[in-house]
Amino acid sequence: MKKPQIDFKRLYANILLSENPMKSIVVYALSLLLAGCALGQSKDRTPAKLPAPKPGEAVANFAGGCFWAMEEGMNQLKGVREVISGYAGGSVKNPTYEQVCSDETGHAETVQVYYDPKVISYAQLLDAFFAGHDPTTLNRQGPDVGRDYRSIAFYRTPEEKAEILAAIKRTNESKHYANPVVTEVVPFTVFYPAETYHQNYFALHPDQPYIRSVSLPKVEKLRKAMAGHLKNNTSLTMID
Repeated sequence: MKKPQIDFKRLYANILLSENPMKSIVVYALSLLLAGCALGQSKDRTPAKLPAPKPGEAVANFAGGCFWAMEEGMNQLKGVREVISGYAGGSVKNPTYEQVCSDETGHAETVQVYYDPKVISYAQLLDAFFAGHDPTTLNRQGPDVGRDYRSIAFYRTPEEKAEILAAIKRTNESKHYANPVVTEVVPFTVFYPAETYHQNYFALHPDQPYIRSVSLPKVEKLRKAMAGHLKNNTSLTMID
């Protein structure tokens, strides 16, 4: 009999939102046991500032599991100036991380990429996106389970939509993944920046167990696929 899976990240978020007097004890116990994406918590709920695109820049949004890895991977590409972690695809305005983790807002962990289309194209960003996560797992990325981890490519124009569909076709035909792509193709509406402590989390917490065991392999996978488009050729060395 298959052992039932427990979504500790969602459990952790729900405990944080509760008024249970035992909350602090339970949270502390879970913190000792777990090293998932949800444990990069801070009491500061201040959202990061959302920068405006510079002249000549374009903006793209992708959701591919925990945003820590996707932010880092995209940030290493030539032509990408900045990447912001946040939330998109849902209906709740200005959601908090705990609300998104509760899977009641409809949002997915998403990154917003500011890039120079003269240096890197939207199609190349899509190649990085499909290499940097598993687009064939529905509402899940590795140990992270829930709709907030679903795979989404957001488009702003009919041309971007066509490029996403073409990238999905390429990915399926490559047989790189055993199963077909389940990435949602969604028109962009609004992006809410995540709390400041989530920004650049991968680079700031290289020894965090989740970063080392879950995020790092995703970033390395993206780097390998995009070897000719990296800002530098220095390989990541956080794995002993």
